[in-house]
Amino acid sequence: MSLSIIIPCFNEEDNIKQTIDSIKSKITVQDYEIILINDFSTDDTEKEIISICKNYNFIKYYNNTKKGLGTAIDIGIKNSNKIFVVILMADLSDNIMDLNLYYQNISSKKVDAVFGSRFLKNSSLEGYPLNKLFLNRFFNYVTKLFFWSDYNDFTNAFKIYRKEVLIKLKPFVSENFNIFLEIPLKIISRKYKYIIIPISWKNRKFGDSKFKIVELGSKYLFTLLYCWLEKVLIKK
Repeated sequence: MSLSIIIPCFNEEDNIKQTIDSIKSKITVQDYEIILINDFSTDDTEKEIISICKNYNFIKYYNNTKKGLGTAIDIGIKNSNKIFVVILMADLSDNIMDLNLYYQNISSKKVDAVFGSRFLKNSSLEGYPLNKLFLNRFFNYVTKLFFWSDYNDFTNAFKIYRKEVLIKLKPFVSENFNIFLEIPLKIISRKYKYIIIPISWKNRKFGDSKFKIVELGSKYLFTLLYCWLEKVLIKK
């Protein structure tokens, strides 16, 4: 079994090295690679990435071809060479110990994906802004109703998948954060097998969040309706 860790990076010069160090010190997976995608950063992120890659042959790096998280994730998937793929943010918000739990579950059980939730018993959430929290819970509640799903954290990026399933889900229509909604919705609507586990999350210490509520709201709505329509058509 093997794992590709895809990390999109936009202006993460203060976080990316710490993220890599955290993975190296805590990961229990033996066969893994890290794929860094520089998403048109305007700070010294690319310089940091190049410096990191010089020291480790299991880390690959690509520049995005079109600005946006969706395109960055697609590049990472195309260039991954392992059986499983996990998407990890570069801001130290995700817990590497949860990554180990993801891998243990997907490699030992007959499932196509493992979804983490920050809103279950035994989950942990630290420093989540109240305005974003309210909108998050509202949107996830609406999404659950649309898809009759037991999952409650669709918009969380941190999930693990079988690469062969991700390939079958293409093409992706989302070019930004909404890619993290499109993928699990397609998993559910196309009836792939998944399980849900509690995870922990803490807000970034360095840099600014790239998630802009007003800017991305319409994109999330488009993705929700697109995937819902696909679900309806699949039923027919």
